[in-house]
Amino acid sequence: MDQSAKFWDKISARYAKQPIADEAAYQKKLAVTREYLRPEMEVLEVGCGTGSTAINHAPYVKHIRAVDVSSKMIAIAQNKADEKKIENITFEQSTIDELNVDSNSLDIALALSILHLVDNRDDVLAGIYKMLKPGGLLISSTMCLGDSMLKLIKFIAPIGMLCGFMPSVKVFTAQEFEASLISAGFEIEHRWLPGKAAALFLVARKLA
Repeated sequence: MDQSAKFWDKISARYAKQPIADEAAYQKKLAVTREYLRPEMEVLEVGCGTGSTAINHAPYVKHIRAVDVSSKMIAIAQNKADEKKIENITFEQSTIDELNVDSNSLDIALALSILHLVDNRDDVLAGIYKMLKPGGLLISSTMCLGDSMLKLIKFIAPIGMLCGFMPSVKVFTAQEFEASLISAGFEIEHRWLPGKAAALFLVARKLA
């Protein structure tokens, strides 16, 4: 098990009990996402955590494959879905790099609060681009720490990761992140930043 999985397994129960930091922003992101959802759609969510977002979107699509590096997060997510009798979500423990998804098979990929935690952002974006159908969407919510006072975290994070009290976090600006999306072949069609220290919410379309 890698260090990231160990960290998220360790905090999974506590994480599941935490209230959403900005409920209004979360609800707006759900609402914007639903404008793009259709009953016939196949959706992938990477870094699904305890499954709340997948469960919220499940009634609006055909199927969601929701993956997370933490097996304990996945177990919590599956229990929540079972309690709500939701049957069109497949929860799966997997890293992004281990995913086996057919090319041009997905309508939408959700990457929420995950792309600032991966070591190989450009490779991940290229992989997601390949999975999406022409015209498919990547919907992301990403902390661009290089734009705020929180950029100092790049000096703190290695110590925190070594001590096991925080995950690996990558520091980059919104401009750098959007450039990565464009280089991967996406066109950004919706952009929203709820606040200076908030995650950047983007809807990006795969150009045919």
